[in-house]
Amino acid sequence: MNTFIKADFTQPAHATALTMLMNAYALDPMGGAEAIDPKVLAALPAQLAQRDDTFSILAYADGEPVGLANCMIGFSTFAGRELVNVHDLVVLDSHRYQGLGKALLAEVEQHALAIDACKVTLEVLQNNAPARKAYADVGFVPYELAPGAGVAEFWQKKLNTNHK
Repeated sequence: MNTFIKADFTQPAHATALTMLMNAYALDPMGGAEAIDPKVLAALPAQLAQRDDTFSILAYADGEPVGLANCMIGFSTFAGRELVNVHDLVVLDSHRYQGLGKALLAEVEQHALAIDACKVTLEVLQNNAPARKAYADVGFVPYELAPGAGVAEFWQKKLNTNHK
């Protein structure tokens, strides 16, 4: 049986689940296939616990952490309301194709509705066909403002900030 909990990263069990699941995600080919820097990983629970614009949902199967949704609350200037971005969606390989990702997204949607968010957003890699299908199955579509304007792309520019 799967259970879902809104994470409290001041709780050691939730912090441990976060770091384990995030590193498993990072090691997956769709997560970059490279471990997260141990210093970054160790600091992550405390950093998330300090933020008031994030929330995470942990998924457990038989008492073991098997899934995670890290969400960031943003703001839609077009709707004048908050939005929820699913920044990370993690399901351990051993629990994929069982509907757990869809169930995590349903939990995120319930939280988004509770805060009167106008939408839930996420990013997906072009070659991640299983994730794209799962997202489409629960109602996600590529982002397009107007017919003919084209589908929005997610771009980035990494900054060299000499982070301490």
